[in-house]
Parts: sequence; structure tokens; C-alpha cells
Amino acid sequence: MRLVTYVAPGADGSPGDERAGLLRDDALLDLGRLGEWARREGAIPSAAPALPTSVLALLRLGAEGMAAARAALDAAGRARPDDLAAETGLRHAWADVRPRTPVPNPPSLRDFYVFEQHVRAARARRGVGMIPEWYEIAVFYFSNTSELYGTDEPVRYPRQSHEVDFELEMAAVIGREGRDISAEEAPDFIAGYMVMNDWSARDLWRQEQPLNMGPAKGKDFGTSLGPALVTPDELADKRVGSGKDERYDLAMTGRINGDQLTADNARNMYYGFPQMIERASRDVRLRPGDVIGSGTCATGCILELGTERHRWLLPGDVVEMEIERLGVLRNTLAGPAEER
Repeated sequence: MRLVTYVAPGADGSPGDERAGLLRDDALLDLGRLGEWARREGAIPSAAPALPTSVLALLRLGAEGMAAARAALDAAGRARPDDLAAETGLRHAWADVRPRTPVPNPPSLRDFYVFEQHVRAARARRGVGMIPEWYEIAVFYFSNTSELYGTDEPVRYPRQSHEVDFELEMAAVIGREGRDISAEEAPDFIAGYMVMNDWSARDLWRQEQPLNMGPAKGKDFGTSLGPALVTPDELADKRVGSGKDERYDLAMTGRINGDQLTADNARNMYYGFPQMIERASRDVRLRPGDVIGSGTCATGCILELGTERHRWLLPGDVVEMEIERLGVLRNTLAGPAEER
């Protein structure tokens, strides 16, 4: 399944409420209304939970809720398009709605640092060698969940910065609660995957780095996630390894104004998501909706590539992050240059 959050225009043309949806081919099916229709059609057992209006609420229903959503989606695939179109607010064209980030209000966002080539190359740019301890633990920091953006949403340029960068990452979303999860069991806790752009203000980050408190204002002005939360079954033929060694053979590319800068593959993670989840869950609960970011892939940011390859980002730049099967996450940096 491909889960999304969207805003459809109201009857008077004003923005409506955020709602959960499922993408099927070129159509968006409203999750809650699809569930009501499927129940009337007998496609969902009467004892199954009602499908909610938010992706986070669906994740909190666990396996039973996901099974009901799949059953409803399968029923829609067997129905005539006219039958679905007759249901008010059930079916939308993707182009007619405003996408949001798939899980707009996650309980937490942890961002890791797992692509060895990126770590090595970015440090070499600063004239320092590789960190031996990096090979001992999968390290992460907590990011801000109040400034999340979906595809095609403008991201405001931070006023204090003149060195804004993109960072192409892959993100996993936790689907059920767990503590002290082993890497071998971790794949069973993943609800799905999406593209992530961890926007960075490099000049602000350099101010903060000597204080040894981790990324703060250099990172928290924006994170983009989307366009959809893609469940693991959709990627089964791209899976490499299993259990603690699970990876996905998915091409990762990044473009600025159509100029491709990034070329890597998600299978090149030194630590996979199972190992990240094992580290993140040690002595703490992970909850449905928690986001786990991979960190930047190789060639996945200007810091690593160098400003001789591309200048720092400016207002008006269109940044496209793409991961095979997960889609294209596109944002334009907003804010006139004179405000900076």
C-alpha cells in the first residue's frame, strides 16, 4: 500500500481538513470513506475496526487496521471506477489535492548517519579523517517534528542562513510499539518507507558544532518526508538479505533545478534499518509513527560534493529527492532573497 495525507478543497474552494488516503494507480482514495464503502460492500468484516481519517491513527490500530485497509483497497480494485466516483469524497485525482507529509504528527524523529561513503567524503572535505568509533555504534540525533513538509509544499528559507543544503535520505516509520527490539526482529516493526530530505543550514551548524550539543538551529527549520508511506510488501522484490541484514536495492537520486547531483543506492547503508531500530529502542519504547531517518547517502548533499559542483541553495530553487519505488519528493525553497 501507498499511504498519504492530503488536503482536498472544500465545497467553497477553501482548504479542507487533513485526511488519510491510499494511492492506487493515478487515483487517491480517501481512507475513511473507502472503509465505509468497503464495509457496505461486505469487503471488511463487521468486527474489523473502522478505518480512521489519519495515517497515525491507522498505524495505532496495528495489524488488524492494516489488514482492513488492504481488504478495502483490494475491493476498490475490483469495483467499477464509476461506482467509486459516485461516492462523495471517496476518489480524487492526485493533481486536485494538496499533499502533506504522510505522517504529519509523528511522536518522534530520529536521524542516523549510516552511509560510510558520505561520512568519509564529508569529513575529508573538512580536512579530517574517519571516526573509528563510527564503526562501533549506529549514532543518531533527534530532530524537530513541528516543521515537516510534504511533496510540493514550499519550505521557507531560514532567515539567519546563507548556506542551505539538501540531504537525501531514506526513512522508515515504526508500525507497532516495542522496547529493546533485536535487529533480527526489527523488520516486523516497520510499517513502511519514504523519501526524506533533511534540510541543513551549514553556517548555523558550524556555529553550534564547537558547543558539543548536537544539531539544533542548523537542522530544525524543516524536514521533508514523502510523497507516500510505502509498505514493505510493495518492495519485496527489491529486498536484499533478511532479519538484521535486511537492505533494499533502491536507486537514490537528487536534483536541483533539474541538475542531477546525487547517485547512490539504499543497499549501501553500513547499518541497515534493523540495526538502527535496535539501537534506537534500547531501554526506550518506540511507538507507531516514530520516524527513523538513514542519514545522507553518498553524494547526497552539497557539503559532500563541494560548492565547486553546486552553490548553496537559494530561494526559488526546486529540489527533487527520488528513491526508486518510493517516489519523488519535490520542494521549492520559499522567501525572497532580500529577506535574508
